[in-house]
Amino acid sequence: MAYRLTIVGTGYLGATTSACMAELGFEVLSLDVDAEKIDRLRAGDLPIYEPGLQEILRRNLANGRLRFTTSYEEAAAFGDVHFLCLGTPQKPGEYAADVSYLDAAIESLAPHLDRECLIVGKSTVPVGTAQRLADKLARLAPIGAGAELAWNPEFLREGFAVKDTLHPDRIVLGVASASDRAEKIMREVYASMLEMGTPMVITDYPTAELVKVAANAFLATKISFINAMAEVCEAAHADVKQLSLALSFDDRIGGKFLNPGLGFGGGCLPKDIRAFMARAGELGADQALTFLREVDAINMRRRARMVDLARELAGGSFRGCTVAVLGAAFKPNSDDIRDSPALDVAVKISEQGGRVTVYDPVAQENARKAHPGLSYGASALDAAKDAHVVLLLTEWQEFITMDPEELGSVVASRKIVDGRNALDAETWRASGWHYRALGRP
Repeated sequence: MAYRLTIVGTGYLGATTSACMAELGFEVLSLDVDAEKIDRLRAGDLPIYEPGLQEILRRNLANGRLRFTTSYEEAAAFGDVHFLCLGTPQKPGEYAADVSYLDAAIESLAPHLDRECLIVGKSTVPVGTAQRLADKLARLAPIGAGAELAWNPEFLREGFAVKDTLHPDRIVLGVASASDRAEKIMREVYASMLEMGTPMVITDYPTAELVKVAANAFLATKISFINAMAEVCEAAHADVKQLSLALSFDDRIGGKFLNPGLGFGGGCLPKDIRAFMARAGELGADQALTFLREVDAINMRRRARMVDLARELAGGSFRGCTVAVLGAAFKPNSDDIRDSPALDVAVKISEQGGRVTVYDPVAQENARKAHPGLSYGASALDAAKDAHVVLLLTEWQEFITMDPEELGSVVASRKIVDGRNALDAETWRASGWHYRALGRP
């Protein structure tokens, strides 16, 4: 059977899922309550930056496989499988996740479900959410048990989302114990991926929900571990880059995400580990995740240490000092500035009296809207003009390959802090730069 798919939510996850499932050959109707966003998407204007995604969006709009709507009634009539791709942000003033967008989607979609269908949650949620939503769905849908819920967490990396959607490293599916219908449908939906050898793990709702947050918690822990080692290396006058290299040869540890630097940010890792801690506390298992508080604390300390290093190079105070910040996105190949370490550092330096000019090749406008009080350069050279200190805070390739002589010709003082340990220290020092980096002598 050729299933027709609806995607509820057109944020980062929803837009990517919509375009990529259409690319796989499905008829897709994507829904959002934001009419302005829907109008942009219908015109082929992607509201986020993700390499390769805009071309896929426009191609599938043109061939008619992808359409957009603001109508839940239309979506219910169209779809056989409904993917829920809603955000679960951190609640203001709390660690817990806000799942109200998912509740609102179920409450809006369910009353129109009068034939058998499958609703598939892809959002990152506190464990227990899927069962609660399944119960609500059964109460509100006219078809009753004919509208079944499954949970299929996403594992997308910003900057690699197209690859991760079309060629995932695993598929996890949480299903209700009493039915194999959801598994049958999803095996057909993901048939092309399964034929390529992608492993599929079929489990229950709670395990599927935990897989995503456990993966993020492990990743955050690994990043914070090497950054904790960077703190020790600074105290001991050791080199964390060499330490990381030596550790990477141990196949029990590996080198992935063992890169010391400014730490993690974005819309997922920080809020997901905090929500994980909050939910564990509600379940009475808070002691199991107390280590994540230190993981979070280590990550935030990296930002403070970057400000300290910049201040040291500025002579002990930012007053009267011009600081160039290269990078605004939380990571390269993205325009996402949510919980961006780079912007956090820029704002703190500005608050301490520094004249800060930021440049980012993609996230510039998002940064300007969020922090209009900062100055913005048209290029790396423009941002660095007359700077007393340069900070590399997002490791865009154009920053990594900068010519130290060319950059040195426009600054007031050749002082640079490499917040991502991305530059070759000896090359920069040979060009007369005072080079500093987190965790290195």
